[in-house]
Amino acid sequence: MKTAKRHDFYYTEEKDIHFIRPIEIIKEHPEVREYIGKNPYTFVVVTGLVALQFSMAYMVRHLPWWGSLIVAYIVGAFLVHALFVMVHECSHNLLFQRKQANTLAGIFANAAMFFPSSVSFQRYHLKHHAHQGIHEFDMDLPSNNEAKVANNTFIGKAIWLLLYPIVQTLRLPRMKEIKHVDKWVLLNFVVVVGVDVAIWFLLGPISFIYICASLFFSVGLHPLGARWVQEHFLTTNEVQETHSYYGPLNTIAFNVGYHNEHHDFPSVPWNKLPKVKKAGEKWYNGIASHKSWTLLWLRFLFDRNISVYSRMLRKKQEKPAKTK
Repeated sequence: MKTAKRHDFYYTEEKDIHFIRPIEIIKEHPEVREYIGKNPYTFVVVTGLVALQFSMAYMVRHLPWWGSLIVAYIVGAFLVHALFVMVHECSHNLLFQRKQANTLAGIFANAAMFFPSSVSFQRYHLKHHAHQGIHEFDMDLPSNNEAKVANNTFIGKAIWLLLYPIVQTLRLPRMKEIKHVDKWVLLNFVVVVGVDVAIWFLLGPISFIYICASLFFSVGLHPLGARWVQEHFLTTNEVQETHSYYGPLNTIAFNVGYHNEHHDFPSVPWNKLPKVKKAGEKWYNGIASHKSWTLLWLRFLFDRNISVYSRMLRKKQEKPAKTK
């Protein structure tokens, strides 16, 4: 049976559950407050991941170009995805007390990720938490144009995933309240692009291809790309804006799958999110979740009932009234 394309997002007038549920959990489990804090040891993880990614770039330098793509798909994607998680931790200032130290740590993690993004991500991601589902503030939401182009076809969704780093960048203009360029953004750009240039000249084009491909595979046309679908797409029968993933890849993805728990308690570092789930199992065990990124990735690509429009918005965009 042919499935009709959607032409708009889903809408709700309900308040964001992530402002309600944590209050209920803390009432019954006040010990959850103890999980809030910093984890400076995360910087050790960041350093190890950066070193591993650069080591892989060095080791593939004599491979044929297609060989570097294979290694990027099998190894580099997982390393860069983990670095994305570390940048995410830095964006919430979960490593150090000073915000600037977290920003610098994010730039350091970003150095091995080909494209400068950590400082901008830090800014728009916090807006995503505060204004989930509101297009003007939530950069995690697809634009109407990208949803219209990709919609629910296999080719459209595959290209959308493959180009996801570029797609996210194209959303920047609608973030009117975020300062897009300042000294921190420029520092981020200089560091990352400087590293890219150094890799090209010191290790060669094959290593450069590896670094670039690792980024695109880590968030795109790869089972890891299902993470972006898992988090906020309406992929179950429940009208549920946020889903968690409780599969084995959380081990090497530093518990990023615990997304309901993270949105409820964004000041809890990655290593304590399973404790949040255990304390709040009365609430979390009763809602839909995912156990396989691979299966969700394949379902997103092939299931015509899942569209890039399968996201919940909190208000419909209205054209401003003309003033006389």
